Amino acid sequence: MDLVLLGLGLAGLVFGGDMLVRGASDLARRAGLPPLVIGLTLVGFGTSTPELVTSLQAAYLGSPGIAVGNVVGSNIANILLILGAAAVLAPIAIDKTAFRRDGLVLALSTLLCAVMILYGQLTPLFGAVFILALLAYLAFTVWSGLKTPQAAGEAPDDAAQDTALIPVWRDIAFFVGGLVLTILGARFFVTGAISVAEFLGVSEAVIGLTVVAVGTSLPELVTTLAAARRKQADIAFGNIVGSNIFNVLFILGATALVNPIEVPRSIQSFDVWVMCAVTALLLVFSVTRWRISRIEGGVFLLGYAGYIGWLALGA
Repeated sequence: MDLVLLGLGLAGLVFGGDMLVRGASDLARRAGLPPLVIGLTLVGFGTSTPELVTSLQAAYLGSPGIAVGNVVGSNIANILLILGAAAVLAPIAIDKTAFRRDGLVLALSTLLCAVMILYGQLTPLFGAVFILALLAYLAFTVWSGLKTPQAAGEAPDDAAQDTALIPVWRDIAFFVGGLVLTILGARFFVTGAISVAEFLGVSEAVIGLTVVAVGTSLPELVTTLAAARRKQADIAFGNIVGSNIFNVLFILGATALVNPIEVPRSIQSFDVWVMCAVTALLLVFSVTRWRISRIEGGVFLLGYAGYIGWLALGA
């Protein structure tokens, strides 16, 4: 039954998140919002919804290992597993201009996350700092993006034309239905994960860092691999960097504001350092030749296999 709950919860997170993003994006286009703003805010928030709702549900149910492990584990999996697999499929070129901005924000947000975890508690003060930092990042990115010729141009928007052919009630139904599915899916997923951890005799932190983290990262996995297969390296790389920034500033920030929790000792002593190390490795690989090669992607995948193996031995 616990495995059934996990499966139902995962399906709700994946399909609900997709419906939520589609409905919100189409409604925003109807309102005349620029594609840049839609992609950065609604789609960014939408693809992070599974992680957000899962962490909030876990904090509410008194499972800090899942709440914090979900974010730390997702950031590790995004780089080592998802970006590694994408780079093995096709080498990923790095946009220097975007990297100088987003890479710096990724490094700073990871450092902030480490400080909070080592402090030992998600407090409302940390949550407020994270949310304010996220709003500043979004405002600066939109401002700088709107100055570019692509953002300011009046090129036809095929997506907007397609949206005009869809009844507005369907967009609303997708948005509301996706939100409900995501919330219910997170509840089932967290409940199943807690029960599985108890049955296997492992800590909730390990379940949060592995099963829950990878499960809630499926939207990023699908998007990144599809972008890599279509040779859209900027989308593949930007999706991972943006997701990791949102995971820290948005999800941990919102969780700390809503329900302060203690950070498990195991995450303090080991997993946070892994997250910092793989983020630093990503930054180094990115600036060496402004690309992530297949060999470097293989290094990421081997690193993730080693990390999961270490957690399994510890469990």
